[in-house]
Amino acid sequence: MEMAIIGIIIVVVVVFIALTIKIVPQQRVGVVERLGKFNRLLTPGLNILIPVIDQVRVYHDLRIQQANVPPQTVITKDNVQVQIDTIIFYQVVGPEEATYGISDYVYGVRNISTATMRQIIGKLELDETLSGREKISSDIRLALDEATEKWGVRIERVEVIDIKPPLDIQEAMDKQMKAERSKRAIVLEAEAAKQDMILRAEGDKQSKILKAEGDKEARIRQAEGLGQAQELEALGQAKAIEAVAQAEKMRIALIASAGLDESVLAYQSFEALTEISKGPANKVFLPTSAVETLGSLGAIAEVFKASKEGK
Repeated sequence: MEMAIIGIIIVVVVVFIALTIKIVPQQRVGVVERLGKFNRLLTPGLNILIPVIDQVRVYHDLRIQQANVPPQTVITKDNVQVQIDTIIFYQVVGPEEATYGISDYVYGVRNISTATMRQIIGKLELDETLSGREKISSDIRLALDEATEKWGVRIERVEVIDIKPPLDIQEAMDKQMKAERSKRAIVLEAEAAKQDMILRAEGDKQSKILKAEGDKEARIRQAEGLGQAQELEALGQAKAIEAVAQAEKMRIALIASAGLDESVLAYQSFEALTEISKGPANKVFLPTSAVETLGSLGAIAEVFKASKEGK
């Protein structure tokens, strides 16, 4: 009997301790009601409650949470049904308001998101809807902020995950996209061919210009070289003539200084004529008037030889 009483006392003590001491993890808070009325919040760590009088109604997670909104079928401005899938990131910033402001704030966030999405998409055409994900997300977030401010919930971000148009619209869009890509490919190919022709023409033009410049430069250089060659040849001829004249002048001066008269010169000419006639194929024809002259030259030669021998 005593053991049973001790066991009951132990159980009562354990239950009392469990109802009195509450340990709250980090980033969580508990809403405490005393006799059914909000009393305080349990903060992370060790908390003491009055058994039976104090009760923890609910615990809230203060970390950023996410809520997936079920895919919604909405109608655009141009009467096209599209299916939109969104996800919402939120955070509880007022545990008391989140507990007493609305029965289920997650359900409320989803409903407001769906209603706002229908209003926004109804003002947009299909093309604007497909390309306006950022605008749709921003408008939904603003609408949710206005409603959830009283619930102690802050909307961090709204993301439109997917927008699915009807199958026939998708097929038409695929065909249009393929046509656009084919058109772009043709345009790019034409532009490439045009640029190639332009570059080839420019290259041919530059090549012809450079060739013409090279031919011009070559002709100029050739003309300059020919002019310089002619000038040098003329200078050489002038110097040669000058040298011949100078030699002739010196020869005449030497003859004059040697005291040779006209008879001596005539004799030397006769000797030169004799040497010419010695060749086997050489024949010298003299006029009759020159014979008398040669006779006198013979006498002169005898005199000249005698003078040379010292007689």
